[in-house]
Amino acid sequence: MNAQRIVVKVGTSSLINSNGTINRSSINGLADVLCGLKRSGKEVVLVSSGAIGAGMGILGLERRPTRIPEQQAVAAVGQGELIGIYERRFAKYGVSVAQMLLTRDVLLYPQSKQNVSNAFQELMKLNVIPIVNENDTVSVEELDHMTKFGDNDKLSAIVAEVIDADLLIMLSDIDGFYTGNPSTDPNAELIPEVTNLNQSILSEFAGGKGTEFGTGGMKAKLNAAKRVLENNQQMVLANGKDPHIIEDILAGKKVGTLFRNVDDIRRVE
Repeated sequence: MNAQRIVVKVGTSSLINSNGTINRSSINGLADVLCGLKRSGKEVVLVSSGAIGAGMGILGLERRPTRIPEQQAVAAVGQGELIGIYERRFAKYGVSVAQMLLTRDVLLYPQSKQNVSNAFQELMKLNVIPIVNENDTVSVEELDHMTKFGDNDKLSAIVAEVIDADLLIMLSDIDGFYTGNPSTDPNAELIPEVTNLNQSILSEFAGGKGTEFGTGGMKAKLNAAKRVLENNQQMVLANGKDPHIIEDILAGKKVGTLFRNVDDIRRVE
């Protein structure tokens, strides 16, 4: 696929093991692939979940906290650990990273949104890979002060919009978009390409919640894809168990599900 500016979103399920510990092997693979893309001249932004999951592991918590103050505290613990691991892994390839923690309100106002865009542009000029996450420590969802994105699937679509990316690669714990729920429907088939995300599809196939450590689900991913298509961009949803699948996607191999507008001349060959 001919994509120069790429946003990669990696979900908590790809970063946190089932026992709550950080999946260092997955992060190693991610660093290998993304740094390889940088060396080939690509511009890369990483949207990374996992702060609360990492914090749960550090604090020895078996279940995700339900109270917002608890979630914010756990995220504060985990975010520092997570970005530290990213810094060390990417440094092995001679690549610097930058932490960018965003809240929804920052991107709702033109001036602050432009400031965010400027920061992305400068970081990419410096050959730095921005690593983006929601600022869970201060994000709240109240009628008079809406600062939460809701999930990092939506955040990644917004980041793709802000930086005018060619492609959003969304790595999750599912191989792509299916005709049904593959965990309960043995006849569910992978859909290789989607060119029309109408309300019927969103209503019928948008069920399911995220993992114990994360918040996303198919509904969030389809809504993100809808936003990407509305901005005349493309998105691929694929399994992030092995981050090297990114190389397969960019090589045009038939993996995951490609979301694109039907008249978009860019396609996987």
